[in-house]
Amino acid sequence: MRLIKRPAISIINNHLIDYPTPINIHYAWSFGFLASMSLIIQILTGIFLAMHYTPHIDLAFASVEHVMRNVNYGWLLRYIHSNGASMFFIVVYLHIFRGLYFSSYTKPRHWVWVIGVIIFLLMIITAFIGYVLPWGQMSLWGATVITNLVSAIPVIGDSIVTWLWGGFSVDNATLNRFFSLHYLLPFVIAAISLVHIAILHQDGSGNPLGIDSNVDKVSMFPYFIYKDFLGLVFFMVFFSLFVYFFPNILGHSDNYIEANPMITPSHIVPEWYFLPFYAILRSIPHKLGGVIAMVSAILILILLPWIHSTELRSSRFRPAYKFLYWIMVGCCLTLGWIGGMPVEEPFIFIGQVASIYYFTYFLILLPLLGKLERFLLEF
Repeated sequence: MRLIKRPAISIINNHLIDYPTPINIHYAWSFGFLASMSLIIQILTGIFLAMHYTPHIDLAFASVEHVMRNVNYGWLLRYIHSNGASMFFIVVYLHIFRGLYFSSYTKPRHWVWVIGVIIFLLMIITAFIGYVLPWGQMSLWGATVITNLVSAIPVIGDSIVTWLWGGFSVDNATLNRFFSLHYLLPFVIAAISLVHIAILHQDGSGNPLGIDSNVDKVSMFPYFIYKDFLGLVFFMVFFSLFVYFFPNILGHSDNYIEANPMITPSHIVPEWYFLPFYAILRSIPHKLGGVIAMVSAILILILLPWIHSTELRSSRFRPAYKFLYWIMVGCCLTLGWIGGMPVEEPFIFIGQVASIYYFTYFLILLPLLGKLERFLLEF
C-alpha cells in the first residue's frame, strides 16, 4: 500500500489500473491505445534510423540505401517506420470516425476532442516533412508543390515560402530543417497525447449508449487492459503483413528514384493518408480558395462541439444521423480515390460534389438535424 501511494506509481495506478471504465465499451474504444502504441513504435524506429541518416541532398538518398543494404536489420527498421506511419494514420482515422459515430466530441469531453484534432494536425505536419527525408523524386516534388501552397497567402506568402525553404527552392537548407523538425515533433505529439489522456480521464470515458449516468463501471485492469492487448495482437499481425510481405505497396514507386530537380514526375501525389484533403484542394480552381478549403476541412473538426446541437449522442438512437454519417464516410473514401486520380474529367466533377457534401454535412446537416431532433423530443 505504501508503494502505491508514491507519486509515479499512484499516477499509473489511477490511469491504468483503478481507472473506472464503462462496462459496455467495446473494441472500437481500443483505437486510442493502438494509436499510442503506433506512436511509440515510430519514435523508437525513428531514433535508430536517425543514427544512420545524413540530412544532405547529395547523401540523403544514399544514406537510406545504406540503411537498407548495409545496416544490420536496417531494412526492418525502415519498413517498420515507413509502414508504421500508414498504420498510425489508419488507427487514428478509425479513432476519429468512432468519435464522430458516437458523438464523443460533445461536452464534457469537448476539450479532449479539440486536443485530439491538434494532435492530428501535428501528425500531418510530421508525416509530410518525414516523407521529404528519403529525397526521392516524389519527396522533392511533393515538398515543392505543398510548400508552394503557402505562397497563396496575400502579400506575405512568397516571403514565408522562402523562409520555409531556407532559400529560393527546396534544397539542402530545407532538408536540414525538415529533419530537425521531424525528429522533434513526435516528442511534442507524445507530450500533448499525455494531456489528451489526462483530460479524458478527468471526465471519464464515453460509452456506446452516449449517456454519463446509469452505466456500470469496472476497473480498467484486468478487463480492458486484456481487451486492448488482444486488439494489439491483431493489429501487429495486420502490421506485419505489410512489413514482411507488402512493404512498398503503400508508397510511391517514384520515390525509389533519387530526387532530380530537372525532371518533373508525370503525376505528383502525396501519401495515401493525405489524398482526401488533396482532393479538396484540387476541387477548387483557385489557389487561395483551394488552400482555405483544405485547411478548413481539418479545422472544421475543432468546431464540432459547438456545431453539435442535440442532446442525443450515440447514433444508435439517431437513424437519420446514422444514414448521413455513412454517406459522409463514403464521401471521404471517394475523396481519397479522387486525390490519386489525374486532374481531368470526370474526376474533377466527382471531387467537387464530394467536397460540397463534406462541408454541407458539418456546417448545415448536423445543426439542422440537431434542431429537428430537439423539436421531436420536445413534441
